[in-house]
Amino acid sequence: MSSHEPSNQHHLQSHAHPVALIGGGPGAWDLITVRGMHRLQEAEVILCDHLGPTVELDKLCDTSNKELIDVSKLPYGKQVAQEKINELLIEHALAGKKVARLKGGDPYVFGRGFEELQALAKRGIACEVIPGVTSAISVPALAGIPITQRGVVHSFTVISGHVPPGHPSSLNDFRALAHTGGTLAVIMGVKNAPHITQALMDAGMDPNTPAVVIQEGSTEQQRSYHCTLGTLAHSMSEHDVHPPAVYVIGEVAGLGT
Repeated sequence: MSSHEPSNQHHLQSHAHPVALIGGGPGAWDLITVRGMHRLQEAEVILCDHLGPTVELDKLCDTSNKELIDVSKLPYGKQVAQEKINELLIEHALAGKKVARLKGGDPYVFGRGFEELQALAKRGIACEVIPGVTSAISVPALAGIPITQRGVVHSFTVISGHVPPGHPSSLNDFRALAHTGGTLAVIMGVKNAPHITQALMDAGMDPNTPAVVIQEGSTEQQRSYHCTLGTLAHSMSEHDVHPPAVYVIGEVAGLGT
């Protein structure tokens, strides 16, 4: 490595445009923020997930003059490694391109957005975080379910159901979650619904607690099913619920029936 390379690398980094880390919202194209839409319009390269407004991106910006890169992580399907996504962000930013990273929901709600910001920061690349509407709250609202309600509940907890209770990598305390007295909103939890609901009941949560599952929230395919904690897993199986879906457990789930 020549003595000139480090200064050249610094030169490249100092002239890199800030990467826009955008929360795209729950799915419908017009639920992205105005700032997020503006950054998409300004971008030359857009790295897209499969969630959020990716399918209708042409309604938010002119895609004919942009490079679109699919970096989807489909549940139990196609995967683009996080390390590869980080590399692509860095590569295009250092090439002087205006880069937008479009994620579903909010980039900091189980979206690994902070990992991407850290990777960019290590290379001296600035990152503008643009919050998005998280599906954990918005999808129930669109289905008529308030995540909180005066006189009914004073708290809510958003839970990642990506790994089941008892899994070595699980950081959730389901015994504590069963006794919060608040609403539980579970995202990325379709496959593990039987394990999650059983863990909550084993911890003492009433099986008759109202529940609702909403699939494809905010899209034309949205459908919801009211049930109880005890019947939630069966209801999801009966109706062939698949990701993306959010389920809500708590008294508020009975308000929309």
